[in-house]
Amino acid sequence: MLYLIAQQLGFPGVLNLIRYISFRAGAASATALLIGLLLGPTFISWLRAKQGKGQPIRSDGPQSHLAKRGTPTMGGLLILTSVAISVLLWMDLRNPYVWACLLVTGGFGLIGWLDDYDKVRKAHHAGLSGKTRLTLEFLIAGVATWLMVRSSGTELHLPFVKETVIDLGWFYILFGAFVIVAFGNAVNLTDGLDGLATMPVIIASLAFVLFAYLVGNAKFATYLGIPHVPGAGDLTVLLLAIIGAGLAFLWFNAPPAAVFMGDTGSLALGGALGAVAVATHHEFALVIVGGIFVVEALSVVIQVAVYKRTGKRVFLMAPIHHHFEHLGWSEPTVVIRFWIISFVLALAGLSTLKLR
Repeated sequence: MLYLIAQQLGFPGVLNLIRYISFRAGAASATALLIGLLLGPTFISWLRAKQGKGQPIRSDGPQSHLAKRGTPTMGGLLILTSVAISVLLWMDLRNPYVWACLLVTGGFGLIGWLDDYDKVRKAHHAGLSGKTRLTLEFLIAGVATWLMVRSSGTELHLPFVKETVIDLGWFYILFGAFVIVAFGNAVNLTDGLDGLATMPVIIASLAFVLFAYLVGNAKFATYLGIPHVPGAGDLTVLLLAIIGAGLAFLWFNAPPAAVFMGDTGSLALGGALGAVAVATHHEFALVIVGGIFVVEALSVVIQVAVYKRTGKRVFLMAPIHHHFEHLGWSEPTVVIRFWIISFVLALAGLSTLKLR
């Protein structure tokens, strides 16, 4: 909004700074951080008053989690509010990629909110049915991918390879929708411990700030041998807003958590990262950068598949962070070690920019 106002005025004086993506992205991050920190205490008190018993805690999970009963959920609303206000304030409103990613973020956030609401209302950890969730998610992700490929193309790119691997044509919409839905649910599965999902999302967003900026710049993209997507640079505004909002939320989610992100936040943030990866044609780089989320999701898939076939469990409990808790790791130990792994994976993902 401010970009268009400054443009109409001809970017006079200090408003000339708004012309630059780097300034607007930094301003979006600061705005989201400030909104989150200022609204946080009042928002959490409101959630606590509305929800009463808070998020239901699984009785078959680690016994240490039972102490968290009464903690309110849907804290993702605080993140989404901060992100939405800051992005709409600082983005170029004509950019289709940001709008497509906002569609996924808001749409997945709404699905997550319905799931959280159902859990709180029923006082049970089971929310919406899996079929309902996936149907809605694929519908939103498909529309968003269609909006993006109209401008960015349908070529598939792989890390460490300069040339286009294959042009998927309109099948790219199915591929992009799968990436968005899969990553949204992967982050959702990871959100089981205080701060476990938030910091890896921040780290992955930081990595994709660089991906988006380079992909959006013709000279850098040509030099590095990566796809050039004009306009993708503005996704840095969204990503840095997510980082600012995530840091503000982490202030209140630090152990012992005053609020849980809930599906409202985790599903939305995972979907946003997936959408950015599709927009920048770095879907496979996201698998590396967000490897911790991929492992968490695979642990659930493996556990369910093996148990249905043999009646035996591969892990003591899935997702895999609970496996380590059952091995005797304390919650802070699991969280911090997963943060470290996320940072290493982000660096590995960034290495694909040059190793081609």
